[in-house]
Amino acid sequence: MSEPDMQTWRSGVRDWLHSVLPQRPEQSEGPADYAVFQNITEEAERDLLDKVRAYRKQRYDAGYGAIALPEELGGAGLSMRYVVAFTEEEQAFDPPQSTELISVTCGLVGPTIATFGTAEQRAKYARAFLRSDLLCCQLFSEPGAGSDLAAVATSAVFTEGEGWLLEGQKVWSSGARFADYGLLLARTDREVAKQAGLTMFLIPMDAPGVEIRPIRQMSGASSFNEVFLSGVQVGDDMRVGPVGEGWKVANATLGFERTASGQGTRRKGGSFDDLLGLARRLGKSADPVVRQQLADVYVRTQLRAATTERVARAAAAGASPGPAASIGKLVASANLMRIAEVASSLLGARIAADSGEPDGFAWTEHLLGAPGYRLAGGTDEIQRNIIGERVLGLPREPRVDKGVPYSKLPRGS
Repeated sequence: MSEPDMQTWRSGVRDWLHSVLPQRPEQSEGPADYAVFQNITEEAERDLLDKVRAYRKQRYDAGYGAIALPEELGGAGLSMRYVVAFTEEEQAFDPPQSTELISVTCGLVGPTIATFGTAEQRAKYARAFLRSDLLCCQLFSEPGAGSDLAAVATSAVFTEGEGWLLEGQKVWSSGARFADYGLLLARTDREVAKQAGLTMFLIPMDAPGVEIRPIRQMSGASSFNEVFLSGVQVGDDMRVGPVGEGWKVANATLGFERTASGQGTRRKGGSFDDLLGLARRLGKSADPVVRQQLADVYVRTQLRAATTERVARAAAAGASPGPAASIGKLVASANLMRIAEVASSLLGARIAADSGEPDGFAWTEHLLGAPGYRLAGGTDEIQRNIIGERVLGLPREPRVDKGVPYSKLPRGS
């Protein structure tokens, strides 16, 4: 099937956006928000989820909820350049700010179930996740398996007639308290290499034995959670993909991050423009040292924008972004840290207490959140490994666990 004319398609997108959203205001309204990670109350997050879900349902029903997913899997069946085009058009409007849980549900879990699920799973869950009728968190990382995701220890044991028994702990699960389901990676075979012994499951978050504990961030909020599984029983109908192929499913899930249909993820932290505005309000924008600091942040911001554009265009052309995505992540985390340093330098002691002065204490949210972005979405160290091996051609790091059965690995590996 030939794809529609891009300009005609864009015109249709604009008409639809006009019908459901207000235009983006010239200046942001309300108090300054420089939080890198969401920092709102549970009640406020529930209210925000309701608003975002209402918009996501409209988007899906209009044909813009899963643009790059094949038609037979519930999407529009268009190439990635239409995803990029929709995102560009949406930027002129003011949709409800998204959340990590919405992005995971609609952009990662929905396509995963549509691709790897059984006919029954696709009928029951795929459309519900793509449309946000149901919400699903990601249960991948563990205290001993973060960057080395294949080292997950959460176990799943099958008994004929009873199904799977799950035991273990997950961590850094965004939105777990509000999720209906969790996409869980578990170990089903300890006697093969660690990547080969994994299987993916979909579990109800209200199942007996599931305990969710919010993790309090140093900024005050609890957008992340620990999830404990003690004697959790699920049927084999909740297994996603074949036994032992969880690593394949997990990698595909993470790969959907670049093909997600314009999730509208909220901005993370303060920007160069925010920093420049702060310097001007404090009367320091003419100071030569401050100007040098601002110039440094500006250059970093432009580098990040160029790299992001490069990755988006590669995806639109059907190519893998490759190590460019890792470079973009490194630039982004370094820039957030640099913005934090400059803001705290400009404000001095005023960043430490809320004196009622506008655009002062609000920067604390950025200062406390920026270090965490060096870990989220793949640590800086992992990104440097990718760049070193795939761009610079450096020798790969030694893999002493290669081919070794999981049960023979030292504890904590």
